[in-house]
Amino acid sequence: MNKSIIGFLLFRVLQFEGFFLLLPCIVALIYKDPTGLSFLITGVAAIIIGSIGSMFTPKSKVFYAREGFVTVALSWILLSLVGAVPFVLSGEIPSYIDAVFEIASGFTTTGASILTDVEALSMSAQFFRCFSNWIGGMGVLVFIMAVVPLSGSYNLHLMRAESTGAEVGKLVPRIKDTAKILYSIYLGITVALVISYLLAGMRLYDALIISFSTMGTGGFANLNASVGGYSYTVQTIATVFMFLCGINFTAYFYLLKRKPKDFFKNEEIRYYFFITLISACLITYQLKDAYPTIREAFHHSLFQVVSIMTTTGFATADFDKWPMFSKGILLFLMVVGGCAGSTAGGIKVSRLMLSIRSLRKEVGQMIHPRSVRKVRVNDHAVGDDVVRSVGAFITAYVALIIISTLIVCIDGFDFTSSFASVMATVNNVGPGFGMVGPTGNYSQFSALSKAVLSFDMLAGRLEIFPMLVLFNIHTWKKN
Repeated sequence: MNKSIIGFLLFRVLQFEGFFLLLPCIVALIYKDPTGLSFLITGVAAIIIGSIGSMFTPKSKVFYAREGFVTVALSWILLSLVGAVPFVLSGEIPSYIDAVFEIASGFTTTGASILTDVEALSMSAQFFRCFSNWIGGMGVLVFIMAVVPLSGSYNLHLMRAESTGAEVGKLVPRIKDTAKILYSIYLGITVALVISYLLAGMRLYDALIISFSTMGTGGFANLNASVGGYSYTVQTIATVFMFLCGINFTAYFYLLKRKPKDFFKNEEIRYYFFITLISACLITYQLKDAYPTIREAFHHSLFQVVSIMTTTGFATADFDKWPMFSKGILLFLMVVGGCAGSTAGGIKVSRLMLSIRSLRKEVGQMIHPRSVRKVRVNDHAVGDDVVRSVGAFITAYVALIIISTLIVCIDGFDFTSSFASVMATVNNVGPGFGMVGPTGNYSQFSALSKAVLSFDMLAGRLEIFPMLVLFNIHTWKKN
């Protein structure tokens, strides 16, 4: 374990978080918000400590997958621990564990909140809270790779540890250039979204922070009614862009390279379209009598389907009061999530595809033992190592949910609320069912449960393995 290089990169992360913390200060100056001082103090301190720490050259530049997993896991923990400080200093969130939960929810794009009145937050605090969704969407380490010169081995292992999906590939020969391309696409779509919101009548401040949450599929908003407090036009724009952000961002690269066939031939994207459309139609059919018109029923159904499947967590209706069949569909979508390489959470559509095809292969192998069968996606055979990793991920995913649910149940709340809170945090959705539904929050849970749910959010965003590697005793051995 090369601890010196890990420490060097953690100081870099702290340094960059310090600069992120200065952005709310600009908002504070514009709106004369005294809360900005807390962000200024924390930001300057982080920059100074990070700059001093990163001045020391690592003794060894050896950097393998193990170091990548540990660096990514510790980086996200560090981001949450430091990002919570301004909320405590300003008194916006007096409890440190509550503040850590809130900002961990932001960086992991979960959208779960302990706040009972979001509108009571200062404008600078609301800005940073939503901005954390945007930064966490594409990945903090991916951002740093795009702007900081690091060696190829650093970039490769960091990107593999932080990116989502069964496989992580390169768009161009250099990983650093891949990170730049991804963030350029991400920024370009964000600008288009801000302009769309402005044209829909939103003021600039609202357009920015809702765009941060939409792009990061994080779900934080500055209104207690979430996006339901805005016009139908705004809700429609949000639906479109949430859906776009649930697609693998590398697919947009092929569109830019004028290779539309590669985009539309992608089986995962086709499955994503199909699941979204069928789910919205089924829920619309069941809700057709609950709304004045079928159009309105489809509007809310499609919005919630896209919001839950992309694990954004915005709400225009209290879907916890919907019929059980509709809630069952939303729970299924919560687990599935979006495409690999998107800003969405969940197990990803690609893993669902691989699991189904792997199951079909095994059943076929039992019927015809001598046959040679391969799991294929996009007309290419998938390696056995990828199939095994998907199986291992599903196992870890189920184990995490079971253990976390048992711990959260110690609080004594109803099982629906306890189970839904774990599902909503592991899958980075935010709102769930019961007391953590669209009109509820996580404030009533104990400190232990909040710590467990915070861990679940981090594990869900990093797809579990980096967190497991971090707590494996063999990780810290020299060889």
